[in-house]
Amino acid sequence: MSNVNISKEYAAPYQAMMELQNRAVEAGVDAGLSPLLVELVKVRASQLNGCAFCLKMHSADAVKHGETADRLAVLAAWWESQYFSAEEQAALQIAERVTLISDHGKLTNRGVDPAEVLNDKQIAAVTWLTIVINSWNRIALSSHFPVAP
Repeated sequence: MSNVNISKEYAAPYQAMMELQNRAVEAGVDAGLSPLLVELVKVRASQLNGCAFCLKMHSADAVKHGETADRLAVLAAWWESQYFSAEEQAALQIAERVTLISDHGKLTNRGVDPAEVLNDKQIAAVTWLTIVINSWNRIALSSHFPVAP
């Protein structure tokens, strides 16, 4: 695959993605999701997609919102730890289901039913946030955004 930065070749779709991101973040605020939970969703989806650019960005953003190194270290196995609240677990379950949507029916049951923890607005907001970060992951990976120390 070539190293074409698609956002530079066609700025209008990139700007539309920025607008979609802004609307998804607004939905998260409206639904009462904490900024930290929003960043956890972004980091988890980016882990699953292998997007170093988004992992670096959203891990740093999570730290700005109070995230700890311990929690970031176990995020990839969140269901095996006692670090995450019920709300965070429900959001992470949604993030995994949406990100791994082609594996429908094959995903491991993490013992979390988001509908028992989150209301409909929160479920919808987390779903939109996950859709958006999955799109950003694909933009960054397809464009080979640089990730350096």
